[in-house]
Amino acid sequence: MFNVTTGQQRHCDGITRRKLIRIGGTGLLGGLSLPRLLQLQADAATPNQPKAKACIFLMLEGGPSHIDMWDLKPDAPAEIRGPFQPISTVVPGTQISQLLPLCAKVADKFTILRSHSHNDNAHQTGRHWVLTGYPPNFADGQARGVPFNELYPSIGSIVSRELGAGGQVPPYVEVPNALGPGGPGFYGAKYAPFTIDNDPAQPDFKVRDLNVPESITDDRFARRQRMLAGAERLGAGQQATGRARTLSSYYEQAVDLVTSPQARKAFDIQAESAAMRERYGYSSIGQCALLARRLVEAGGRFIGIDHGSWDTHTDNFSSHEKTLVPPTDRALSALVSDLDDRGMLDDTLVVMMGEMGRTPRINNDAGRDHWSQCQTVILAGGGIKRGVVVGASDNTASFPTTQPYGIQDLLRTIFTLLGVDSDKVYHTPLGRPVPIVNGGKRIDDLLA
Repeated sequence: MFNVTTGQQRHCDGITRRKLIRIGGTGLLGGLSLPRLLQLQADAATPNQPKAKACIFLMLEGGPSHIDMWDLKPDAPAEIRGPFQPISTVVPGTQISQLLPLCAKVADKFTILRSHSHNDNAHQTGRHWVLTGYPPNFADGQARGVPFNELYPSIGSIVSRELGAGGQVPPYVEVPNALGPGGPGFYGAKYAPFTIDNDPAQPDFKVRDLNVPESITDDRFARRQRMLAGAERLGAGQQATGRARTLSSYYEQAVDLVTSPQARKAFDIQAESAAMRERYGYSSIGQCALLARRLVEAGGRFIGIDHGSWDTHTDNFSSHEKTLVPPTDRALSALVSDLDDRGMLDDTLVVMMGEMGRTPRINNDAGRDHWSQCQTVILAGGGIKRGVVVGASDNTASFPTTQPYGIQDLLRTIFTLLGVDSDKVYHTPLGRPVPIVNGGKRIDDLLA
């Protein structure tokens, strides 16, 4: 493991590579063969070796109630604890809400981070911070004449740029809607997400524009491509800029998709068996999670799932119990189990979170309001420990009582697992340096 503070490579017992070599003859390595020693040295020479090939990111837009789902406080006063009771999971000593019985059965496949915290209680700006790692700065946008959320690249665009395509599907896909402030920012259209903008839970689900119209024969389509290529050669002496470059980039992506049988196959969720679709649940989040698994199988790098309506200022408990949590419980438990069954979980990182949690104190409308000072994040696969709880909150789930971890810490950890250098710097068109992650420390307690 690489210590981002000291810059030294250390092993899981805290010994640096230099110290390991220096004391190699003292007996510490007595049971190690030469091949094993060489392997340890080789591992030490690769400080950011990726554990994950892809990331599935489930954004519970609006802010799920951590105190009603993952961090219950049954001994708190009634105006805090709410009506739900904790249940035991397959991990001894770990309890979660009665609303999550399916996740309780597979809690040994994911980790619960209970001490995530930041200080932005607004939806749009909070999502911007979570997805980009940068608090929104309206002055930056005004200086460039663009909305603030178009300046910084999102996590998906960063992954797309750093890892590139892993197959025939786009490296960055959003489903069923855009994640909000989840675009390429100053990276440009080449790293924009492919947004499906259609719900795979619908019986007639199709990815629009993925197929060439039946009226266009293969020969006619090929002639059109040759004609376009000829037109571009005629203008080769002029560098495409601005909107022209953007449209050209989108066109290239579109051609790659419509001409790829592998891509069309990956998006064809109807090819899944009825039993598998039922396992994930015929809900939006369930079928999006299933589609995400298919896209990762086909080489997708970052699949962002947007699942909304978690902003429960009123009727929090009925909404969580009847509408929000059951399909999420089924989708998450099916996703981590299915990935594990297929041998994909170890190199596929799964993250589920909202932009905030909910207030511990119940309001007068039987709801919970915005609360970013303490929230729970679920992580699985891709180098994450299995079946543990990291961090703790106080007796009302208001604030962390252990080391609080912020957005930069979480993003730095995600990028480390994906093999992305968080300290890498890109420059905006005006020359401003922007590191991939501005600060933060890797959360080593999460790492396997």
